[in-house]
Amino acid sequence: QVQLVESGGGLVQAGGSLRLSCAASGRTFSSSNMGWFRQAPGKEREFVSVISWSGGYTDYADSVKGRFTISRDNAKNTVYLQMNSLKPEDTAVYYCAARRDNSVIVRLPSLYTYWGQGTQVTVSS
Repeated sequence: QVQLVESGGGLVQAGGSLRLSCAASGRTFSSSNMGWFRQAPGKEREFVSVISWSGGYTDYADSVKGRFTISRDNAKNTVYLQMNSLKPEDTAVYYCAARRDNSVIVRLPSLYTYWGQGTQVTVSS
């Protein structure tokens, strides 16, 4: 069982930066692939980024590649999403998620087992 709590969201102007954190409880965090997803009003939840359990592999949606960086600290049971050069279209609720099966890196939200409650990110133009 993994419990996830996101933090770090807020209101920022376009071009600004935010760092999201996702604190996990449970002994399986260090063996779980971790993903970040987002959901804007009226839209489906979409993949943002994923990091393997070891941190050795990362993947990004094309829309955030080069602007966002995912990382993790297994000693602190925390995964991060550094977001730079933010755009108004990045406005959404951001969720972190954990996947029990770490043998494959996946982008599909339905394949993730545990979810946080989300943190709001609003980018003003």
